[in-house]
Amino acid sequence: MQNQPLDKTVYRWIASATEAMESEGLFFGHGTDNAWDEACWMVAYVLNLPPDFSEDVQDTLLDQAQTKALSSLLARRIDTRSPLAYLTGQAWFAGLDFAVTPDVLVPRSPMAELILEGLAPWIDNQSPKRVLDVGTGSGCIALAVAYHWPNASEVVGVDISEAALIVAKGNARRLHLERKVRWLQSDVYGALESETFDVILSNPPYVPTKSMPNLPAEYGFEPALGLEAGESGLDIVERLILGAGTHLNPGGILICEVGEAAQAWDEWAQQKKLEIVWLEFEYGGDGVFLVTHEALSRLSV
Repeated sequence: MQNQPLDKTVYRWIASATEAMESEGLFFGHGTDNAWDEACWMVAYVLNLPPDFSEDVQDTLLDQAQTKALSSLLARRIDTRSPLAYLTGQAWFAGLDFAVTPDVLVPRSPMAELILEGLAPWIDNQSPKRVLDVGTGSGCIALAVAYHWPNASEVVGVDISEAALIVAKGNARRLHLERKVRWLQSDVYGALESETFDVILSNPPYVPTKSMPNLPAEYGFEPALGLEAGESGLDIVERLILGAGTHLNPGGILICEVGEAAQAWDEWAQQKKLEIVWLEFEYGGDGVFLVTHEALSRLSV
């Protein structure tokens, strides 16, 4: 990369880095959705600040070592196209700091907002006792639930990838939540036997196979196992729904993200006469639906 910004204040560095990333045509969708926020994330990492640091920080003068570290990080982001989370080994989700590696997707689901705000009125204003996270990856959803829902007696995180579960277990230790979450290597519900839950959450693979080659370069650093889901993008979601009746308690709910497969999933649900609710988010994000145990009991298979 050429013409790296060497400005001395945080504000001027962020502005210059933003311009540099925009001019290079980077894609933003792995923790931020724009170049300015990405530059702020770099500053937070190098200066060891929280991701939502105060605007007062922007007047801070950068020393030579900080400027060098920031410029190096920016150069790597531009030259490699790697998501920033993999360059720093760090990502934030639901206010928590997670370690990430290329063995897991970068945490970014809008379900973080649901976890922070709770699930009323869907769960009768009662805290769920048993929660399942299918396709846990870094463990971000399971661990955020364990942290923010203290009344949950047990959270279970499952993933088909052994490498992903190693990352998730490391994050549990990092957040001192080892006793709150149980991890299982499982292909969807395969290893759960007859276990049942009040809430099932999932951010499964949902990218149609034909779309994989057209994704921005940044997605190429993520495990394809966590992205690709067959011709329609619904291979895993269908299995999740068709098996949910066995593992969801009466009165329980299932929440799932389907992203770009939302239209295909809506058509599938209508064909099967499955009543779903598309959720809205105050802070952005879409493609997340909710289905109740009652609706699943009426599913036309």
